[in-house]
Amino acid sequence: MDTYALATSLAVDYPVLNIFWTMLELFLWILWFFLLFKIITDIFRSHDIGGWGKAGWLVLVIFLPLIGILVYLIARGQGMGKRDLEQAQQADAALRAYIREAAATPTATPAATSARTPAATPAAGAAGGGGGRGHVEDLARLADLRDRGAISDEEYQRAKDKLLM
Repeated sequence: MDTYALATSLAVDYPVLNIFWTMLELFLWILWFFLLFKIITDIFRSHDIGGWGKAGWLVLVIFLPLIGILVYLIARGQGMGKRDLEQAQQADAALRAYIREAAATPTATPAATSARTPAATPAAGAAGGGGGRGHVEDLARLADLRDRGAISDEEYQRAKDKLLM
């Protein structure tokens, strides 16, 4: 049998409408599993039901999937959206807090850390350490000490050079 005859017989045995029907079944099957995993995740994430309630919903969803998922969506579907929104807002707030914290605290390099030790700078020694401060604040304290006469211009310049290394 040549390749043309083989291709023709396969095309006749499986028409285009069957291909579309198979694709629809495949997409619905994927959608079903997505919904199943989404509901199982929501069951465990929900704080308003206890352990036995979660176990009951899980048994219903796993052993009677069609009925369990439809009943869960009818009974608790609106709450799913609210829980998703709350989780997204919490994640957004945590990300924003992390970005603010990371932007406010400069990364410590070995040179910057050694320049901020109490023995290295008079400003840090007067302030009682300063591991979390930035260079701008240290320079402002040094300038204030110099302006008040606590350190000389030479000491100010040495401390500033050590700070900016």
